[in-house]
Amino acid sequence: MEKKAINPWTWQDRLGFVQANEVSGAARTLIVSGQTSVDDDGRPLHAGDMGAQVARAVANLETVLTAADFTLADIVKITYFTTDIDAFVTSAGAGLGRLAQGGCRPASTLIGVSRLFLPEILVEIEATAMK
Repeated sequence: MEKKAINPWTWQDRLGFVQANEVSGAARTLIVSGQTSVDDDGRPLHAGDMGAQVARAVANLETVLTAADFTLADIVKITYFTTDIDAFVTSAGAGLGRLAQGGCRPASTLIGVSRLFLPEILVEIEATAMK
C-alpha cells in the first residue's frame, strides 16, 4: 500500500494532520467505531477531564487497531466529536501526542456536538485505517 499526503499548504503541519491522504494498493480497510474514555467494561472514566478522556480514547483506539493487526500509522482519517471544542483544543495535546508518536498523520475533522452517548463523555474519536 502507498499513502501520499496531499497538503497544498503547510499550516496544518503544526497541528499534526494532513489535508488529504491518497491511498493506493490497500489490501485491507478497518472502519473503527467512535472510541471514548471507558474502561474494559464500558464504564466512563475521567469525568470532567478532557485531557484524560482524550488520552483514554486514543488508548482504546489503539487497542482496537492492535486487535485487527493495524497500527496508529495505518490511520488515514479521524473524526473527533466533542462537547467542548475550546477544552479539546487546549487540553487534548498530550493525548493526541500519542497519535503523532505512532506515526499517525490523518486527514481529520473536529466536530462540536451538544452531547455524546453518556453525559460524562466529552470526546469520541472514530477512525479509518488502511493497509
